[in-house]
Amino acid sequence: MPHSDHNKPTACLVLANGTVFMGRGFGATGETVAELCFNTAMTGYQEIMTDPSYAGQIVTFTFPHIGNVGVTPEDDETADPVAEGMVVRWNPTDASNWRASGELSDWLANHGRIAIGGVDTRRLTRAIRAQGAPHAALAHDPDGNFDIEALIAKARGFAGLVGMDLAKSVTCAQSYRWNETRWAWPDGFGTQPEARHKVVAIDYGAKRNILRCLASAGCDVTVLPASATAEEVLAHGPDGVFLSNGPGDPEATGAYAVPMIQGVMGQSDVPIFGVCLGHQMLALALGGKTVKMNHGHHGANHPVKDMETGKVEITSMNHGFAVDGDSLPDGVMQTHVSLFDGSNCGIRMTERPIFSVQYHPEASPGPQDSFYLFERFAASMQDRSA
Repeated sequence: MPHSDHNKPTACLVLANGTVFMGRGFGATGETVAELCFNTAMTGYQEIMTDPSYAGQIVTFTFPHIGNVGVTPEDDETADPVAEGMVVRWNPTDASNWRASGELSDWLANHGRIAIGGVDTRRLTRAIRAQGAPHAALAHDPDGNFDIEALIAKARGFAGLVGMDLAKSVTCAQSYRWNETRWAWPDGFGTQPEARHKVVAIDYGAKRNILRCLASAGCDVTVLPASATAEEVLAHGPDGVFLSNGPGDPEATGAYAVPMIQGVMGQSDVPIFGVCLGHQMLALALGGKTVKMNHGHHGANHPVKDMETGKVEITSMNHGFAVDGDSLPDGVMQTHVSLFDGSNCGIRMTERPIFSVQYHPEASPGPQDSFYLFERFAASMQDRSA
């Protein structure tokens, strides 16, 4: 709940420009430094905190009721939280949900993640929109002792995400198989009993629900680390290749990802499907360029227009870099654009079953307007084998 004036602040958020937000800390104690972004989703805070795409970022939640449904292992997108910290309007209330197995504050503390409540998140969000995603330091001390000048210096000393390859820090250490399907009432997660397509998924920071969506679309999924070469990918004899989401600067990750993708395209005619960072990797491999956005797109209410059908999809997004739609070469068309700012949200090759989107068609708890993309990927593999 919001703290009153007589309560001493126990947490502090400091921006690199010297702006200071005081509040009530929860979760772990200590300090962290990262890029600060905001997310407008009304649900899915646990999915957001465990999404590897948020590596190197502190997330401001614009929706005030965060933590009210607690946490459950079923909602983890990876084993541990990846986002560096959390900023909310109100400190979490006790969990009230039949699926909850614990409280958000305890979960954050157990995983070493710092959070601050009692912040004017509307003011903070306006600042991020106007000035761009700032570098920030977040501190939590139950005694309320903070060295503000030192925190400002740490925020200003943060190197930022440009030029940073974070996929290496969140990718899997070795390959593994995946056959778990999407959650459905009343049985929960299922198992793919009759996979029809053999897919190699490159893990740049893959969310579990992406892999579940592939399995639900009939895929037998083998996950390989981000550093996999074209030869290692093709050695599995895939019917298709999937390029996952992930964090960091796409150009930095592209130093090793782009040659792999180009090698697969040059040595095989298998369909390729990319999401988020995988979309950016594919664009770079095809000759396009990427750019750093002012404050990025983070939320579950982003309208995207399919330029081929005119259909509008409500999508989940999380990216601070984007593909430059004007940089796409001949033979590559822009298929989707954001209706918020016109930025690129999808591409495909005109002569081959190779396509990608910037947004997250696997989003859980939603929206799920774009699951058809996984079915399109499966259909392209079926057509190839026919």
